Parts: sequence; structure tokens; C-alpha cells
Amino acid sequence: MVSGAKTLTAAEARARVEAVPDPELPFLTLGDLGVIGSVAPGADGRLEVEFTPTYLGCPALTAMAAAIQDVLADSGHPDARVRQVLSPAWTTDCITAAGRAALAAHGIAPPAPAPGSGPVLVPLGGVPCPHCGSGSTRPHSAFGPSRCQSMLRCTACQELFPHLTALRGPA
Repeated sequence: MVSGAKTLTAAEARARVEAVPDPELPFLTLGDLGVIGSVAPGADGRLEVEFTPTYLGCPALTAMAAAIQDVLADSGHPDARVRQVLSPAWTTDCITAAGRAALAAHGIAPPAPAPGSGPVLVPLGGVPCPHCGSGSTRPHSAFGPSRCQSMLRCTACQELFPHLTALRGPA
């Protein structure tokens, strides 16, 4: 932080933390993904940020924590704590509408939001193609560009595209 610069409030720091790009999908922010939890002073007055990983094996966890810490230091909170929390668990329902739109704009079919409470069965086929919009799609491979994506093929335009795999919490 530049000497004499203002220390940001927790709300201002939250806005900056939520604007941090995701290391694996940099067109999404951590806010778009819905991984930022509490941003508040701890019992000792130091700012604390909680974030929830999209999944435990995510290789970007260290990079995310470091980027959050850098933003907090630049916001006047060099001694802030960044904590990874596992409860409540992250699900794809945490992705914002803006995040879903950004995924589609970059050729990745976003998971559909849960229609309501209870278990959700997400079909592998029928995901709208981000290229032509057709719902005529089918599974191509369970493995995609990252661990949380699979590959689908559109039978209308014949394009392959990644699909962010839906992850739902317990009912």
C-alpha cells in the first residue's frame, strides 16, 4: 500500500476481493463464482476473509489465497487473514447470473441453476450449446479442460464445447 493511502472498510475490501479473477477461468471473478464468504474484522480487529473452494482438489487454491491476500494488503489490510472454509460447501448454484453469462460468452456451457430444493439430477445431454443455442447436445467425454468440466458435442452445429459440471449440495 502507498504510504498515506486510506485503509478500506470491510465492505470496500469485499468488493475488491470479489473482483479478483479466477486463476483457471480469468474471465470470471471470485465474486462471479460465489466463493467469497465472510469479510469482517475478527475478534482481534484484523480483517478476515473466508473463501470456499469449488472443490478440495482444486489446483488454484494457493493462487486464489495469495491473490486475495495481495488485494487486502493493497486495501490497507497487510495483516489480514485469508481462511479457507468448507462449510457450507460450495455448489454450482453459487455462481451468479453474471458468472453464468460470462461462461456462456466464453464457450463454456454453464450448469443450470437448481429449480428448487431437493436433489437435482442433471442430464449430461440437452445442455444448450453456447455456440448455436441448440439443446441437441450429447456427451463427448467426461474429461474437459479442467477437472470440473466435461466435453459435450452439439449435434446441430457439430461443435465440441466444455460444460461446467453441476455440483449440488445435499437436499
